[in-house]
Order: sequence, then C-alpha cells, then structure tokens
Amino acid sequence: MIPKKYSSYVFSFFMSLLMSSIMSLIISVFNVGLVDGIVAIWLKAWAFAFAVAFPTIIAVTPVVRKSVAVFCRQE
Repeated sequence: MIPKKYSSYVFSFFMSLLMSSIMSLIISVFNVGLVDGIVAIWLKAWAFAFAVAFPTIIAVTPVVRKSVAVFCRQE
C-alpha cells in the first residue's frame, strides 16, 4: 500500500489516467471515425495525452484548490 501522504499524487495519477483515456477515445473517434485500427490510433493518442495530463494535474492542483476555496464558503 502507498502511504497516505502520497494520496494527492495517487488521486492525480488515476484521474489523469481515466480522463485522458476517455477524452482521447472520444476525440480519436470524432476525428477519424470507427475505422480499422482505431484501437492503435486511440492507444497512441492516450499515451501522449496521459504524458501531458499527469504532470499538468500535479501542477494545477494547488491553483484549483485555492480557486475552490475562494468560490466556496465554509458552512
């Protein structure tokens, strides 16, 4: 098991994994359609998207948390 202090990185990993897979599939099908070889096209797009998404999520998380704190009030 991974120590709890790394939970934000684990969350970011899984979030970027799922979001990049879903978005790259949708965009690949939108751009080329359901053609022969769509799985290979999608996996190539997914690898690139994940390589961008994971560090991006790590970098923008502090900004997003601060923005949420500004827009949401404590109850």
